[in-house]
Amino acid sequence: MNVVVLTLVEANCSDTGPRTQTLHLIDELKRLGADVRTMAASTRAEIDPVMDDPEARIVLAADTDEQVNAVVARMARRLAPAPSERGGDLPSGRTIPDLPPLALLPLGTTPGLVERFGLPVKPVEVARAAVEGTVFRTDVMRHDGGGVCLDGVRLGGGDRPWRGVVNLDDAVLADGSEQILACVVANADGYAGADDMVFVEPDPADGRIDVAVAVPVMVGRWRRRVRIEVRRARGRAVAVHPNDSVTFISDGLVDELGRKRTWWVEPGAAGWMR
Repeated sequence: MNVVVLTLVEANCSDTGPRTQTLHLIDELKRLGADVRTMAASTRAEIDPVMDDPEARIVLAADTDEQVNAVVARMARRLAPAPSERGGDLPSGRTIPDLPPLALLPLGTTPGLVERFGLPVKPVEVARAAVEGTVFRTDVMRHDGGGVCLDGVRLGGGDRPWRGVVNLDDAVLADGSEQILACVVANADGYAGADDMVFVEPDPADGRIDVAVAVPVMVGRWRRRVRIEVRRARGRAVAVHPNDSVTFISDGLVDELGRKRTWWVEPGAAGWMR
């Protein structure tokens, strides 16, 4: 059995040697009879050779959700057929085929996705999962900016309310006239709650996106006060169009959104070995 151990490194980084966890993993893989190759990638294009051998099993050594996202995003971009070439061999409701399954080896820190998907943590357990484990498939969220999301997105939050239109399928959760405290678009539960408030309770393998919009509303006839109303819905695709610009965080990556963006679900597209 061929196993590729892939590590993402920063460009021009001189410290590319394997860490202790990786060495323990390799020793255990070899003990289990695997033929092990190691690869380091500092750009997304350098991930491509890992996918050239469809028989190889991939172990990604990662510190963060952002690193896991980078590998899955590259897989999706490379394997997705052009819209004009999508045939009947794609799974129902999908624009991409099943992506190669990954085993995840936590390095200095443990990516949140490891815990949320119930994946093994110790090198010995990760090696066993890569060689003998089963594949657990979860949904992937793609968006029209060309990226993917495995965990979720939170737009806004803190003390910066914003305005925008939020549509989930045919439901209007915000029409652009109200202040929005936060909007959550979730596949898993990394951004499911904040300040003791539960926004969503997503299932990463149910084929649906969970969306919540938190808005302040005035209540009370005689004694007016502000209450936080959370509007929730589940569906296949969500479009968010901020009136101006809003800060968002997606799989650990912080950015600004100043235009309309649409996320949609790819049911069961990602695979994890456990």
